[in-house]
Amino acid sequence: MVQLTLPENSRVNKQGRVFKAPAGAKKPRSFRIYRFDPDSGENPRVDTYEVDMASCGPMVLDALIKIKNEIDPTLAFRRSCREGICGSCAMNIDGVNTLACTRACVDVKGATVNIYPLPHMPVVKDLIPDLTQFYAQYAAVKPWLSARSAPTPDRERLQSKEDQEKIDRPSACILCACCSTSCPSYWWNSDRYLGPAALLAAYRWIIDSRDDATGERLDALEDPFRLYRCHTIMNCTEACPKDLNPARAISDIKRMIDQRRRGMKELDLLLREYLDQHWAAAASDERAAFARLLELPDPELASYLLGHAHTPDLALEPLLAVLRGLSAKRAGGGPAGNARTPSRPD
Repeated sequence: MVQLTLPENSRVNKQGRVFKAPAGAKKPRSFRIYRFDPDSGENPRVDTYEVDMASCGPMVLDALIKIKNEIDPTLAFRRSCREGICGSCAMNIDGVNTLACTRACVDVKGATVNIYPLPHMPVVKDLIPDLTQFYAQYAAVKPWLSARSAPTPDRERLQSKEDQEKIDRPSACILCACCSTSCPSYWWNSDRYLGPAALLAAYRWIIDSRDDATGERLDALEDPFRLYRCHTIMNCTEACPKDLNPARAISDIKRMIDQRRRGMKELDLLLREYLDQHWAAAASDERAAFARLLELPDPELASYLLGHAHTPDLALEPLLAVLRGLSAKRAGGGPAGNARTPSRPD
């Protein structure tokens, strides 16, 4: 029979220290807060603090700051902007991953506010989770613009309003980790599954019209664990304090990969058709150009064929024109066949 044991010092003592409200408090309210100091060697505990809300700000973060300043200076937590922008104060409040600076105390039902660190993450101290792996996964998707062409020296890289609107919402992610730490798939496979936050960041660059590395980004994600551990549970979307939809972004990435697979099959059929119809009569320079085309990555070759990019090698253009003609005939159901034109793989 399998024996499952908790790690040493992981069992939480629910009866920690109690800090009573001062005499004369007008609106006392209890806050039960998770406490853990790895240097002490003691098990985690839950301490109770009674706070006079009559002299406290409205948000949970205000109460935490009051506790640290006036009651218990040993309490540790992260905070910075107090405006829901930095994501530093993400924690589990009343069983929900959220930001302490945007969660009002009056919105927490019941007489007691329960506060824990983000779930299923190593704890540095008290309400501070260790986000080392979370940030490493974010860095793994290369969240920066990857462009092969050099920008013009006198202006920025231009983008249409429609293309900008596509990346507007995904760009609003503040990396608070509320979504990833609410995902059961991330709980059990966080060493291999990238998680909703990192995948949302990947999606933001995949759909950016200025980025030239879409194919490489999809290649990096096409993995049974990195992407496909997502089972669309939707916890991430429910938990996001910025009202983003990581589950939708992950679904779109899966759809793009599926379209690319089908596009690659159609690209193979197109190249075989060229060999059947044109290879025998091709001149030596055209054959040499075809050999150079085959050395290109499939997504790059497909982008040239579909006109989404222009090859810097002008010697390839005559051959690309022949292949585009074959593709147009296939799309139109002409003599070359009835198959569809290759769908965009990148």
